[in-house]
Amino acid sequence: MTLEARALLALAGVYDPELDEPITRLGFVESCIISDAGDVHVRLRLPTPQCAPNFAYLMAADARAALRRLPDARSVTVTLQDHYTAAEINAAVARDAGFDGAFPGETEGDLAALRALFQRKALLARQGRVCAALLAGCSPERLVTLRVADLPDIHEARRCVALRRELGLPHGPDAPAFVAGDGSPIPAEQLRRWLRRAQLVGTSLESNGGLCRSLLAARTRMEAAA
Repeated sequence: MTLEARALLALAGVYDPELDEPITRLGFVESCIISDAGDVHVRLRLPTPQCAPNFAYLMAADARAALRRLPDARSVTVTLQDHYTAAEINAAVARDAGFDGAFPGETEGDLAALRALFQRKALLARQGRVCAALLAGCSPERLVTLRVADLPDIHEARRCVALRRELGLPHGPDAPAFVAGDGSPIPAEQLRRWLRRAQLVGTSLESNGGLCRSLLAARTRMEAAA
């Protein structure tokens, strides 16, 4: 596999923190260029120049971190394009200065708490989709006895496990298949209520994802016609 192919694969593992979708699938990777010497140059472009700076920073920093793990990448440059805080974010990402380094005096600390908040929302939504599919042929009483090892081998279930691992929640094969935000199992009598909440969160994430794609497509069409 070429370095370019592996770079794109690495970028496919970088998720929009709000939507929990890969930046490659969302169309945020404008270009990925590899020099003959093995230097990796990536340009990111978000749906609008006004996308939230904290999310923009996380995606740029995560993309650079993922690419730097490639053993034969000599150097890595990730550039955020056409964003109103691009200069600040690009400079901070290049020197690993953190979000507060991008905007000194305007913010405090890193974005770990914000990332975790949206990871919990994503986990709830994805667990809800897996649960709803299984509930069609399984009672709530039976469903709450399932373990992680019993989940179907599909992307939604694998992503749930990955999110639980990142959040420090139980995620081993013998852990409950479905858990609340604190890692505790969902009681059978609360399952349907929990599922309704999960579906509402999932609908919100899907709507936001669709809006981002539409905005990016409209922006591309307008610029092509200009």
